Amino acid sequence: MKEVILDTILDSIKLLPFLFITFIIIELFEHKFSNKTEEKLSKGGKFGPILGSVLGAFPQCGFSVAATNLYATRIISIGTLFAVYLSTSDEMIPVMIAEHAPVSLIIKVILIKFLFGILFGFIIDLLIKRKKEVDYHICKDDHCDCEHSNLFLAAFKHTINIFIYIFIFTFAINLIMDFGGIKLLEKLFLKDSIFAPFITSLIGLIPNCASSVVLTELYLKDAINFSSLIGGLLSGAGLAIFVLFKTNKNKKENILILISLYIIGVISSLILEVLLKIFA
Repeated sequence: MKEVILDTILDSIKLLPFLFITFIIIELFEHKFSNKTEEKLSKGGKFGPILGSVLGAFPQCGFSVAATNLYATRIISIGTLFAVYLSTSDEMIPVMIAEHAPVSLIIKVILIKFLFGILFGFIIDLLIKRKKEVDYHICKDDHCDCEHSNLFLAAFKHTINIFIYIFIFTFAINLIMDFGGIKLLEKLFLKDSIFAPFITSLIGLIPNCASSVVLTELYLKDAINFSSLIGGLLSGAGLAIFVLFKTNKNKKENILILISLYIIGVISSLILEVLLKIFA
């Protein structure tokens, strides 16, 4: 147990500088372009899903939350909302950078999520007519709390939050590895099984950045395959789901959005798995 705890501490601490630097860059981007991106998104019109998928792909803290607020007032379409949800990766990028994942892998994940965001965004807009704007006002900073006067303090706060999740999950993984090795981890998450996307897409629905951290770490530990990772990251929208249920008054619609995200995550993962096998 002492060795497991020591390994966990060492594995987690070495990620701190990379996480901090990454979050400083994200905070700089957030402070400079946040209002501009929201303004562009609100003027996207019928091309909203494309713009939503593009903007969602950038590592902005809480952009999916901002899109949720815009949808709650019906400023953007539901297809645009889905495009943002599907393209955003929450904490995946900082964790991959901290873990020294290949740049090609990061780009591939972002590109795939971006394309799925556009595809399903347009499909949903074609199937569901846009509703009129509603008289609703929202404080966009109420939940994400990403706009700070001191960006270094904000970056530090994000770093510590993600560090805690990484530490807890790394400790659990190290325990499992010490007990049964990678084979046990693969069995727990049904690696290479047709049912694996059903589990990862469910993990993605957790309204917290922990879901993207867990999914990314599982993939990097070789406990899940690439298509299962994509499925989980597609269904994950971070805190945006929590905000959706609080700000959007149509609770039935919120539940349908949640279920749709899960179905899209599972279906996309299965389709991607088939495509990877065909073109392998």
